[in-house]
Amino acid sequence: MESTEESLFNQAMARYESGEKAADLIPDFEAITLSAPNQSAGWTCLAWLQLLCNQNEAALRSARRAVKLNKQDPQSRINLCLALLETKSKGVRDHIEYLQRVLISVPDLQKELKNSIEDGLSRKPDWQALEKVKTWLAL
Repeated sequence: MESTEESLFNQAMARYESGEKAADLIPDFEAITLSAPNQSAGWTCLAWLQLLCNQNEAALRSARRAVKLNKQDPQSRINLCLALLETKSKGVRDHIEYLQRVLISVPDLQKELKNSIEDGLSRKPDWQALEKVKTWLAL
């Protein structure tokens, strides 16, 4: 049986996938991360939404938390790279190099990450930081 947090997460994800605005979903993901603070997926999604809404400092905090909770999650690392770029912070190279190694060892992730990047560019055209990450990862 699905927990309340899982249900809220799945409902919010379905709304995102159906095209709902990122700004409208941020409060839902903030509530999800409050009720399940150790769930990395909630922090990953919150960081992505914050980046889409130019809430870069908040996105940096959320992305750092997501990576801390799940160091292996590539989307969390992409979000952290984007937040670091957007806030002009250091440390991007280490995460890009990690992602490059992961993509070599697990090539099946390429399609998933490419879809995520394309989604980001469709929702936020001319997202320069995302274009850089896309180029660096050759996606």
